[in-house]
Amino acid sequence: MFVSGTIEFLLVAGPPALLLICSPPLVLWMRLPISLALVALCTGRGLSADPDPASIAFFEKQVRPLLVEYCHSCHSTKAKKARGGLSLDSRASILTGGDTGPAVVPGKPEKSLLISAVLGTKAELQMPPAPKAKLQPQQIAALERWVRDGAVYPEGAKTVGANDPTSPEARQFWSFQSPMKQTPPVVQNTKWPKRPIDSFLIAAMEQRKLSPSAPADRRVLIRRAYFDLIGLPPTPEEVDAFVRDTRLDAYARLIDRLLGSPHHGERWARYWLDLARYCDVPESWLTPRGQGWPYRDWVVHALNSDLRYDQFVMRQLAADLMSGVDPKERAALGFLGVSPDYWKELQLDVDVIKSIVADEWEERIDTVCSTFLGLTVACARCHDHKFDPISTRDYYALAGVVAGMRQVDLPLLPDAEASAVQKAAEQIPVLQDKIKTLKAAKSSMPLAKAWVAELSARVKKLENTPGYTSIPVRGITDAHVSVVSHGPNRTRLEYEPGVGHDIPMHTRGNPNRPGPVVPRRFLTVLGGDKAKPFTQGSGRLELAQAIVTNGAPLAARVIVNRVWKHHFGRGLVESASDFGRQGERPSHPELLDDLAARFVAAGWSLKWLHREIMLSAAYQQASDPDFTKEEIDPDNRWLWRMNRRRLEVEAWRDAMLAVNGTLRLELGGPPRELTDGNNRRRTLYGLIRRRDLTDLLRLHDFPDPLTHSANRIPSTTALQQLFALNGPLLLQESATFAKRLEAEAPGGGENWIRRAYSILFNRVPSENELRLGLAFLGAKPNADTRARYAHVLLGSNEFLFID
Repeated sequence: MFVSGTIEFLLVAGPPALLLICSPPLVLWMRLPISLALVALCTGRGLSADPDPASIAFFEKQVRPLLVEYCHSCHSTKAKKARGGLSLDSRASILTGGDTGPAVVPGKPEKSLLISAVLGTKAELQMPPAPKAKLQPQQIAALERWVRDGAVYPEGAKTVGANDPTSPEARQFWSFQSPMKQTPPVVQNTKWPKRPIDSFLIAAMEQRKLSPSAPADRRVLIRRAYFDLIGLPPTPEEVDAFVRDTRLDAYARLIDRLLGSPHHGERWARYWLDLARYCDVPESWLTPRGQGWPYRDWVVHALNSDLRYDQFVMRQLAADLMSGVDPKERAALGFLGVSPDYWKELQLDVDVIKSIVADEWEERIDTVCSTFLGLTVACARCHDHKFDPISTRDYYALAGVVAGMRQVDLPLLPDAEASAVQKAAEQIPVLQDKIKTLKAAKSSMPLAKAWVAELSARVKKLENTPGYTSIPVRGITDAHVSVVSHGPNRTRLEYEPGVGHDIPMHTRGNPNRPGPVVPRRFLTVLGGDKAKPFTQGSGRLELAQAIVTNGAPLAARVIVNRVWKHHFGRGLVESASDFGRQGERPSHPELLDDLAARFVAAGWSLKWLHREIMLSAAYQQASDPDFTKEEIDPDNRWLWRMNRRRLEVEAWRDAMLAVNGTLRLELGGPPRELTDGNNRRRTLYGLIRRRDLTDLLRLHDFPDPLTHSANRIPSTTALQQLFALNGPLLLQESATFAKRLEAEAPGGGENWIRRAYSILFNRVPSENELRLGLAFLGAKPNADTRARYAHVLLGSNEFLFID
């Protein structure tokens, strides 16, 4: 855990890699009023009393379908008499068990009778009984993981049916209602509110005998604004200019300037890419010409240009189908183009491949609905959603849309040029294979050599096709996929370009047990029980339109909440991608409704939203603790102060490069390895491999590129501290920073230390900090001593955190 305030730490008279806990005289004890992230006690995360959303989602997708299909006919309240006295349709009944004892011991699958039964390790306990087939290894593994993780079984979960999405009651749920502009509440402290936001916040505070904190110091405020909007620290000169600016609108001018910076899009694009499970290098079995980075650059540009959010949504699903949209905008289709690809061994039986393809559909549906609507629609694949009014028919109505999409390399060119490039891209590999075969034969026949020369000339001509050298995006196009048998234990994927079809429901989620065909359409609870079927190609353009019209109440609230969360460190709704019944309720429902309604009225402008939040008195508060208020509100749910936030790994690395003067600020382009010490570009442009993250990202809470990530879960681990001590990043950047200081304040004395504090922390050092720094550096510090001192400052909490 990182602690703010004055703490003791050790500076070792030796290489920074040898930070030792030992007795004097080998070390120099020092006190600095900055908290250090170099030495920390690390504890494991305990089991939460309440199940987390990921555990619930795993249960609903992987475990409940197994229990329903294989167990509930004999072991549930539905059965005439539960066999062996055992019911498996609630957590309480599972823990109570039957005649032979508890079915599950949470956290201990090896001691759980349920696991013994499905493994068949005991003759008297073998489930499912004949003639039902034994569970597959992956199904048993899912049950073992469920038990190991605590056997989550949400209280009140239903075993039969779900909320009827056609009922008026279902549509009355708070997040399905159209947000309306609210009248700000009457408050006692009328001087504090600066924006409508503040009236709602202080009203909630006053109800709980709380009061807001004092305004933040201007040096703190500018650093906060810089990191929030562009992800970079301000220079000492920029800080001094802001402190001296006495105009009443000085802060508003600062916000407008930062929103107009081209680096604003870079900062906020990374938040979006977490949701889109972005990567540059996909699975090893894929070798596409199309790249992911044009999509990344499109997101940056869209945010910089303040593209309407409803258009931002639509283009990521159907830019190629929207009239009047520039072909370059097709880069937006990378949202689905960078989707994970599951290995399909086509020499396996057709039933196996159908299941894999169906799993891919589930992943796409989960990402689209979680990102844009904040709903866990994928939980309805095997059965009606147990908590939200989403039916299995709803799921397969959307699955039909996804089944009509195909990942392709998409040239960002006008249609005629794109078609020619596509043909060339298809023909060149065929010709190259022929050339390779001819060369492998090593024939000396003149005819063979002439044939190789002719084929090579044809390849060269195709490579000269106008636009061929342009970089395509890994995008999507309309093409319905069918999984068909191609002989014994052989399968083929057949695509119908430009075509979409309705698909049958899969009984219990099994594609090999088809049910009735479901027309493609939007969710019933949002689109109405007479929702118009999708008929245009795959239906993805109609889906995109439905999300921002019928689904607008959710779409607006979800994005407003995401932006709020990144500014304040917690959302008005903490479950950022679950606005259903299992999600958290909003802390300030009227505020969320009002802000969402005004956001839509302001043209779905994200920059308007940033400005509205950051100009509020709440955002401009200091983050200082108050023990009296913390007794009332220890989690700061009511925002009586600003939350102190830790920089993400991208902003942390970028800040290091910025303060040592080596950061390159050009926008866009191909990614580069983050392990390359010569890579001076922002971390956004670092190469991301889907299945092999670099140590820098892996150790510092970077999300898994395999899945939609609504939140980064901050951790404090021993490996992070070792990385800060011994990792090449801190070693290199501290040496570079020390060289900058030596150039600007030669000699390593008091001016050297003052300059370091001004650049890193935007403040002057205290007398105690000066005394201790001078004592460590000595009269004539060498380069190594200066680098070690710089290493400590770069590794400090004050550099890592935003006040």
